[in-house]
Amino acid sequence: MFRQASCIAIYHALPGEVQTTSILRKWHPHKKLLLPLIQGYDLSLYPYTGENSVQKGNFGIWEPIPRGTAYEAKEIDLIIVPGIAFDQQLNRMGRGKGFYDRLLSSISAPKIGICFDFQLRESIPCEAFDIPMDMVITEKSVLTCTGQKPVS
Repeated sequence: MFRQASCIAIYHALPGEVQTTSILRKWHPHKKLLLPLIQGYDLSLYPYTGENSVQKGNFGIWEPIPRGTAYEAKEIDLIIVPGIAFDQQLNRMGRGKGFYDRLLSSISAPKIGICFDFQLRESIPCEAFDIPMDMVITEKSVLTCTGQKPVS
């Protein structure tokens, strides 16, 4: 999925999340990488074009400096999503403010959650508005709607 995608929404990791800095550095010259920017109660997506294109924003998160117009959901080929926990049914637990749930509800592109193995649970509480992932990747396994496979 990643190799075929040309426009990828991803995140700039907080401490304790799977770090994405190496992905951002390696791939921004080759793919359009978008980072979320908190604007009111929603996330808008703006391009990451290098370390000079981000600044510390709300909640201490590195966010893109907004230039031009935010990208629309239909332009995204893939979204990589952080979470506090994920479960075997591909549900995601976020930080409780609903920013990602509102964004994910408008995106039809594949949704990949990435986390550490200890963050993958049998089940987590979820609500009707929670958007499940299409895939969850840990350092030890890849979980899809067809089951869990070890990473080789």
